[in-house]
Amino acid sequence: MKAGERFAGWRGVCLIAISYIYFLIFAQFGFLKRLADSGIAGDQLKIIMGAMAVGGIATSLLGATWEGRWRPVRRLQTGFLGCAVGAVLTILPLNLLTGASVSLLIGAALGLLTVTLVTHLNLWIGTVRPLLKIGLGVGLAYFICNYPKLFEATPTAMAMVSAALCLIGIGLAARIRAESSANTSRSRGGNLSPFWLVLGCFTALVWLDSAAFFIIQNSPALKSGTWEGTRRLWQNGGVHLLAALGSGVLLNRRGLSTTLSAAFVFLAIACWLLIEPERAPLAAIFYPLGVSLYSVALVAYPAYLAGTASVLDRSRIAGRLYAVAGWLGSGLGIGMAENLHRIPPAFVLGASLLFFSTSLWKFFRARQREVLTTTVLLAAAWVSQKMLFSRDAQQTAPSLVDQGRQVYISEGCIHCHSQYVRPDSNDEVMWGPAADVNVRRAEEPPLIGNRRHGPDLTEVGNRRSALWLRAHFMNPAGLMPGSPMPAYAHLFSDGRGEALVAYMQSLGKTNQIAHLTIAQNRWKLSDSALAAAKGLDGKILLQKYCATCHAADGLSRQIWKSNFNRLPPDFIAGPFVYAPPGLPPDLRLNLLARIIKFGVPGADMPGHEYLPDDEVVAMAMQITRPQVCDAESK
Repeated sequence: MKAGERFAGWRGVCLIAISYIYFLIFAQFGFLKRLADSGIAGDQLKIIMGAMAVGGIATSLLGATWEGRWRPVRRLQTGFLGCAVGAVLTILPLNLLTGASVSLLIGAALGLLTVTLVTHLNLWIGTVRPLLKIGLGVGLAYFICNYPKLFEATPTAMAMVSAALCLIGIGLAARIRAESSANTSRSRGGNLSPFWLVLGCFTALVWLDSAAFFIIQNSPALKSGTWEGTRRLWQNGGVHLLAALGSGVLLNRRGLSTTLSAAFVFLAIACWLLIEPERAPLAAIFYPLGVSLYSVALVAYPAYLAGTASVLDRSRIAGRLYAVAGWLGSGLGIGMAENLHRIPPAFVLGASLLFFSTSLWKFFRARQREVLTTTVLLAAAWVSQKMLFSRDAQQTAPSLVDQGRQVYISEGCIHCHSQYVRPDSNDEVMWGPAADVNVRRAEEPPLIGNRRHGPDLTEVGNRRSALWLRAHFMNPAGLMPGSPMPAYAHLFSDGRGEALVAYMQSLGKTNQIAHLTIAQNRWKLSDSALAAAKGLDGKILLQKYCATCHAADGLSRQIWKSNFNRLPPDFIAGPFVYAPPGLPPDLRLNLLARIIKFGVPGADMPGHEYLPDDEVVAMAMQITRPQVCDAESK
């Protein structure tokens, strides 16, 4: 083999690297950071990212219709140009409309780029050791994306670098080789077939990868152990590069089935390790191993391993693969992680059966009698266990409150919340009467708590209604701006959320509400708080802490409108049941301040015990001046 032939595919290596860099550092990372900087989140973010998926799926599936009508070089250059324009446009101000439009362009350009590149990859990479060259291109992309200065750059810098690389890609695409019509894969057996099984395996891998990526990205403890720090980024880049090169070798020697199975095992191990934050550094090794192994195969399969010499067939395979596995698989993974905040073991088990279905089928065919006998015995044992012990289990089933206590323990709530009001301290004003530490120690297990990042929960059943607790578990930041507490909406999908609410409601119910308010009744408006409040903007504070329930268009008011025991009063119109406007001004100001500070026992109105007195007074003063609020609203 001549040296010129050995290095003839360098343009293809660069084109693969540029395409992956654009997707990884910009479309999957920098663009999301840019949207966050623009204040775009929630449903608006979902719409914008959905537009990208729509564009990507559409052009991926249309790829085959352009064969013979639109030269592949021009198609690839158009894809690079669209990606470059999309990146530059993100520097401009973004809102829902402009963000969705740019996102649609990025997705459409990426779909056109990726399908065209893999369908006609031998134009640029050739047929000499193509799998190893693909591995080099993918590995270089991951290595460059983990370069600390790029990984930690601003969204604008990421956009400009990505656009510049796309322009380089336009120039590289112009120089092509003669296209081979034959499928030149030299990989040995073990390739998966039929296509639906390959599609299912790739979809499961992308699904698993996207879910793990989202969980890490949105968990500070996991993120700090996997992606933060220069040393960690260099490590990730090195592992990615070595794994990608290894994937090229493995595909060539052992085939697609072995490569994807290895990728799945590594990703499954990483997901298991990510359950505990202290194991994140170890997961940071297995995760890039699995990702790089399947990423190389994702490029190589349509180009060289699909077993077809037809360009049209390769285009159809690439379009369907990237539309379903790439775009839909990624969206499903992020959606699962966003709603469940974890990767269910059942999903990993199902994916395992898919990956190892061929081996399992061969084993079943060879051991039919043993497998059937074992299955029958296990089924009989399960039925017997249900019949013999179901009555005892019903009699000893824990109550809803006991179930909620177990959820409280299993979710690690003791790491941020205490159940111990310290005597002779300000705790008694905020949280209720002092607790007996001996009573707490006698519990099994004791739940005094490790730290108090959040409020004490000893009397939470008297201080918060079931509705407030339910809304807070589902979206803490919606009720308490800036709250570091994660959302626990996923607990309500299987009843654990309602059990946790029942347990919270049980805390403090053995005491009289009057005991809770003894120390609170001693609280008075101090002269210093009144003086300091005059320098604060009560309108801003009301908007921040109270508008979600008390403003006509408040988020919590709209979501839970039919669930309130009494609809919260409007800031201006009222009705103010507990502090009517007819009261003397000083008395009404004191009542309003006390309600804001400690809430209304037995109602859905919570207290804001954690706020300083001057902010509480400023909000109370603002409510007593409705004409000011009215003028502001107009």
